[in-house]
Amino acid sequence: MSSNDNSPMNENSMILSIRLIRSFEHRNIRHITLRSIDSSGQMTGKELKQRILTMLPNEKLPPPFKTFAFDTLKIEHYPHQAKSNDVVIRRDSDEQLIIEDAKCLCDYNIIDGTEIAFFKRSDYELYKQNPDLVMD
Repeated sequence: MSSNDNSPMNENSMILSIRLIRSFEHRNIRHITLRSIDSSGQMTGKELKQRILTMLPNEKLPPPFKTFAFDTLKIEHYPHQAKSNDVVIRRDSDEQLIIEDAKCLCDYNIIDGTEIAFFKRSDYELYKQNPDLVMD
């Protein structure tokens, strides 16, 4: 776990669940938890990416996840709302749900408990064209 996991929670912070997607077709997915995120939502998409990438080497993850070229954040679902039927990633509403680098988290109404997918954009575009899963 990262050093941020031991910091006390307060009413001004939130917890986000990050779904790291290394391979869409093989369902190669791991989850990490980001704690102590400022609940005012002033963190930008770029800052959130940087925070995740900075903590990856310290997480208990398989080595390929620690060095993978993640480059895109997308809101997977908000707490207490319906989830997508796709087991890998929600493939709809890209215009509203993909977090742009320059925009703040508050622009997307991100709240405590929101799940965000982190993946490589080019892999996602290929998966959207052919959403078949490889069964081993």
